Amino acid sequence: MKLKFVFFLLLECVCFIVESKCIKGCDLALASYYVSVWPSISLGNITNFMHSNVLTNSDVIISYNKGKIFNGDVLLSLTRTNVPFPCDCIGGEFLGHVFQYSSVAGDTYDTIAMKSYSNLTTVEFLKRFNSYDPNHIPVNSKVNVTINCSCGNSLISKDYGLFTTYPLRPGNNLQELSKETNIDAKLLQSYNPGANFSQESRIVFIPGRDQNGVYVPLYPRIGGSGSGEYEASGSSGHAVGLTSIMVAKSLEFSYQELAKATNNFSLDNKIGQGGFGAVYYAELRGEKTAIKKMDVQASSEFLAELKVLTHIHHSNLVRLIGYCVEGSLFLVYEYIDNGNLGQYLHGKGRDPLPWSTRLQIALDSARGLEYIHEHTVPLYIHRDVKSANILIDKNLRGKVADFGLTKLIEVGTSSFHTRLVGTFGYMPPEYDLFHCCISDTHTKLTLMEYAKS
Repeated sequence: MKLKFVFFLLLECVCFIVESKCIKGCDLALASYYVSVWPSISLGNITNFMHSNVLTNSDVIISYNKGKIFNGDVLLSLTRTNVPFPCDCIGGEFLGHVFQYSSVAGDTYDTIAMKSYSNLTTVEFLKRFNSYDPNHIPVNSKVNVTINCSCGNSLISKDYGLFTTYPLRPGNNLQELSKETNIDAKLLQSYNPGANFSQESRIVFIPGRDQNGVYVPLYPRIGGSGSGEYEASGSSGHAVGLTSIMVAKSLEFSYQELAKATNNFSLDNKIGQGGFGAVYYAELRGEKTAIKKMDVQASSEFLAELKVLTHIHHSNLVRLIGYCVEGSLFLVYEYIDNGNLGQYLHGKGRDPLPWSTRLQIALDSARGLEYIHEHTVPLYIHRDVKSANILIDKNLRGKVADFGLTKLIEVGTSSFHTRLVGTFGYMPPEYDLFHCCISDTHTKLTLMEYAKS
């Protein structure tokens, strides 16, 4: 009976995989928003139309448009603006993201598709995901706006992993886009089989550039011997040996700047206490931050966390902004608005989360961990996953934090040998029990091996 159940379960899984056109999406895609001559549109309007999460704010949008000129908050006419957004697998059928648009007087599906969303969606999609009269939409109604996206295709090329949803305009053609992107026309056509690049309003997918203006590979090589490496003078574990750290994509702050922003690290600014130091709230250079002041003896953990987070960028991992090594060891993170998951689960000043939100946070955490465990080179193992290390942002989405115990392993190793570390209560139960209750080392190891067998 049990075998029959397993067989049908496997059969169901196989059928799902065969019938589904997608299984999961990707964390980032770009939308090419075309600004027509009239009416003019502001960057604020675009962020309202395409707000999805922390990816979509004015500063982030500007960072994905290197070299483009913004006239204050007004976008120049006849230009395209890249807008980042998450790319989801919708119903197992296709890749896309559903935005919510608040209708205004005179809106129709046609005006929403053409004017508000610059042909990034279609009237057909609006009809499919909404039930309003296409020509008479009530004011202030929530309209589901679905925009297609792409996550790349390893069978075509592994050199491109970030894609732009690109509505074609009059005058566009394959050769023009090939010249503009510096990507071979045959490759562009391969990503869009059967597409006519001269067909007005048709949507095609073309490789996009990241915030540094470079193309992102499908499976990014993070770490290794590239430009993202850091160097430290000396091999000492003390702060004096860290004065020449050089970190790509991170800001170096002075001690004076951090002390001023935290009122000399006053208790009023203290927002937490971790295993390796205290955390303080501060506003630095116009951004809300959380500053971890680490114990000097924790310098190895400091180096581990610094190395991981300066190489890894993912929407479900806390973002490292910068660092300081004057007098003590400091890490400067983005400030996460809603505390940590443990506060919600254990009733520490937070309202209980609905199950749908808990599930979303679990998925967010899993995606962040999957990224460092499987999609970086070298691979990183977190080793201290617990509710206190899952931070909750203003949209109630989860971000994995605290990489002080992270260990890297090389791809291709047949096994992973390391001493067990972490927080008791969140470790393998056999290790927790024997470590706490049995003092004899030989007995402890023997029982652990027995428990694992």
